Amino acid sequence: MKKQVSVEELQFGVYIHALDRPWTETPFMFQGFVLNSDAQLNALKKFCKTVSIDTEKGADVAAASPFAGGPALPSVLETIKVKTVYEEKVQVAREWTAAQTAQTNAKVVMQDVFGSIKARKELDGPRIQAAVQGMTDSVVRNPDAMLLLERMKAKDPNSFDRAIGVSVYMITFGRFLSMPREQLDLLGMLGLMQDIGKLRLPANLLSKKEPLTDGEQKICRDHLRHSLNILKETPGLHADIPALAMLHHERVDGSGYPKGLKGPQIGLFGCIAGLVDSYDAMTEVKAYREALPPAQALKVLYAERGSKYDGPLVEQFIQCIGTYPVGAVVELHSGDIGIVIARNPRMKLFPRVMVVFDIHKSPVKPPRIVESAGIKRTLPKGSIEIDPSEYFL
Repeated sequence: MKKQVSVEELQFGVYIHALDRPWTETPFMFQGFVLNSDAQLNALKKFCKTVSIDTEKGADVAAASPFAGGPALPSVLETIKVKTVYEEKVQVAREWTAAQTAQTNAKVVMQDVFGSIKARKELDGPRIQAAVQGMTDSVVRNPDAMLLLERMKAKDPNSFDRAIGVSVYMITFGRFLSMPREQLDLLGMLGLMQDIGKLRLPANLLSKKEPLTDGEQKICRDHLRHSLNILKETPGLHADIPALAMLHHERVDGSGYPKGLKGPQIGLFGCIAGLVDSYDAMTEVKAYREALPPAQALKVLYAERGSKYDGPLVEQFIQCIGTYPVGAVVELHSGDIGIVIARNPRMKLFPRVMVVFDIHKSPVKPPRIVESAGIKRTLPKGSIEIDPSEYFL
């Protein structure tokens, strides 16, 4: 529930939904956040008289922790000191071919990486970096094309396809957070390589359909050590990559592994990596379960904000992905079936949709674009056979 309150009533733990002035006239980098620091409070008192809080995303003023009790752990978002403004330079349809070329190149490179690891050969770091930069270039121009391509393609959960997907999401999220371009490349490389050590695990464990035993879980967790060793031995990578690759299974409450790090100890890149890795894992088919719809996966992350994941970071990720992510197959209120091809920054529940089947499930040729589409529901991935290249090439 949204409610208007005076800034003098604010307490730590409330979610600031809206201000009494435009966000651009304030020092806040993000629209919507959980109040958890004196710096945030002082800024609100300086620039605003009233704010709107959302009691569904945070505490109510009556139930929040009083200021005298001290602030919560600072969010890793506060470590972003330099902000880069990105603008969409091309439309999705124009970017589609470039995005496809970038992902195809990354796939070829990762095939070679897999072969080199299995043969115990040295990896070509500069070539891997160039592949990541190609994907980053596309995301910077327009992230929706890369997200659409990533979402629609069939993926093998135990292959390089998932690594590319995590990389794309991490680059996109970094762009959404206005992180500098060089940090987007670093996020992309991290997403691509952080699970590379799984190639040195027994193949039967990765494809096992039954729950792993304690001993098998211990073996699987050892993929982090393998990743660290592989990345340390790879010339041409950013010096921070090996250490950063050890962080995506850490959790802010200390329940993660391998070191049980907490909160700020994990850092911005580690928290982003863990959040995106979890989301991608939940939304892809596993040997032991079906994929969760994106909206359901986001609900899981939201429920675990502040415990497993940095709370404000989760909220920004949900803003980035949206209730109806690019690439989702949806049914409109009209009964037509379409693909979400672009987000709507102003109205996140009404994205841009390309209608490809009518109410009778007959193909719509040529496909019809609906701006600010009213969506009835998201359809399970794979329930409708759609080849996006048919519409964009």
